Amino acid sequence: MAHMAQNQASRKKGKKVTIENFYGGSTQGKEENEEEIQKNSEHASQNGNYQQALEDLKLELIQKMETFWKEKWEKEISCLTDKTAQLEKELEASNRRADKAEKQIQSLMTRIKHLEESEMIKQQESIKQTQIINELEENIKYLTEKVMDLENRGRRENLRIIGLPEKPEVNNKLDIILEEIIKENCPHVLEQGGKIEIERIHRTPSILNPQKTTPRNVIAKFKSFQVKEKILQEAKKKSFRYKGAPIRITHDLAANTLRDRKAWNTIFRKARELGLQPRINYPAKLTIYFQGKVWAFNKIEDFQAFAKKRPELCGKFDIQAQKARET
Repeated sequence: MAHMAQNQASRKKGKKVTIENFYGGSTQGKEENEEEIQKNSEHASQNGNYQQALEDLKLELIQKMETFWKEKWEKEISCLTDKTAQLEKELEASNRRADKAEKQIQSLMTRIKHLEESEMIKQQESIKQTQIINELEENIKYLTEKVMDLENRGRRENLRIIGLPEKPEVNNKLDIILEEIIKENCPHVLEQGGKIEIERIHRTPSILNPQKTTPRNVIAKFKSFQVKEKILQEAKKKSFRYKGAPIRITHDLAANTLRDRKAWNTIFRKARELGLQPRINYPAKLTIYFQGKVWAFNKIEDFQAFAKKRPELCGKFDIQAQKARET
């Protein structure tokens, strides 16, 4: 080892190493070699200490790194453990809320089911009630028409006189006035003896309204339906008069029937202008003669639908426009 160190030192200094000076050819060479060997030994000793210090430093650094990462990971693990515990608590609370919400949903579903069943029962009851109401309305309509028909039939012996002057001398002897009207307009209707049997005769309404300027109508009830019909037929043929003043004689019908007939007035006048030969039949039915046929209508809506489909009549029976023009 010494010879190798000497050889290396000689190479570093640039000296030529020979066998003689390597193995001690001269005293001076030996001394120099010994010095070189001593220096190399010191240097090797220093290198050994440096290597040891380096190894110790590595170990210390490794220990510090291990301690650092251990503490860091312990903190991370502790933090993760805390977070996991917190998440577990939150999950547990969430599960409790979910269970509570599920119970509430179940309760709501039960209530909704009960409400739906209750609503279904109510709908069924409503349908039944609607059916009952419809049946009652049909019955009421039928009974109303029946009552109107009975009322009209109860008036079948009556005549209504319109336009008779409102005077005391007239009102006090209406039966005599009626006989005079018949003698003046249709004397052949008078029975034997020149008298007509009248059950009763009166003004309607019974109380005079001072705000009205037109005279009240007179209702006459005959004992004979045939006599009443003869007078009515004569009244349809010509205009009746009383002492030269025009009067009108018509059926005496129920108020509702008269209202329904009056609703046809505008259409009736227009149909007469167009030559459709309109007539109001019992109880309130309009008939016209159009294109070689007789057409009958119970409702104004039916007539209007009929007129719209005929170019000859379309637009000529606009009731609202006619009323506006009349106004």
